[in-house]
Amino acid sequence: MDRVNTTVSFTHCCKKPPERSSLWRAALACLLALWLAAPLAQAQNHGEVSDLQLQRSADGLYLTAALQLELPEVVQDALYKGISMLFITEAEVLRQRWYWSDKVVVRATRFLRLSYQPLTRRWRLAQSPVPFAATGLGVSLGQNFDDLSEALAAMQRVARWKIAEEGALDEGTPYEVNFQFRLDMSQLPRPLQLGAVGRSNWNIALSRSMRLPAVEAAR
Repeated sequence: MDRVNTTVSFTHCCKKPPERSSLWRAALACLLALWLAAPLAQAQNHGEVSDLQLQRSADGLYLTAALQLELPEVVQDALYKGISMLFITEAEVLRQRWYWSDKVVVRATRFLRLSYQPLTRRWRLAQSPVPFAATGLGVSLGQNFDDLSEALAAMQRVARWKIAEEGALDEGTPYEVNFQFRLDMSQLPRPLQLGAVGRSNWNIALSRSMRLPAVEAAR
């Protein structure tokens, strides 16, 4: 009986590394998805500035605005749990320059703090020209309300807010006024800050701009 010799050979299998062009296509696809998603997140700003008026008088520049604000459910839930929400109202007066970026001539800021008192079941809205201190409200004006809708109605009205003093604006020069109302997420408790990253439900930012015509100097 003849002996049969069997030879077994092994061939090492190596996976072919992905082509560089495939990696580039995947990276570009991810960047495109992020670019498309960014405007969607910014568009969900939960309201609008429905009216903006500027009044120039002898003692300065006054701003009046009306907001249409819708608090997201996550923000309302946090309020009912006793977590205060801080908002910033800001107005900038810019002088346009053809040779450089626009110059901020005046910046005015107001700070709002909305809170719910579970024991009394009442809402409190405090307003201050300076940031609220960590240990108290500081110099502020406070109002109490029976329900959230009343507190929001007060927040949505900005009546004759003096944003520039007399002499701050030059005669014969046009200006641009940018108005913004936003939730100050930096004042949220740390766990909420981490949870709010990338979530448009917390992105409350209403803005509107208006041109302030030049006023001719009196002769």
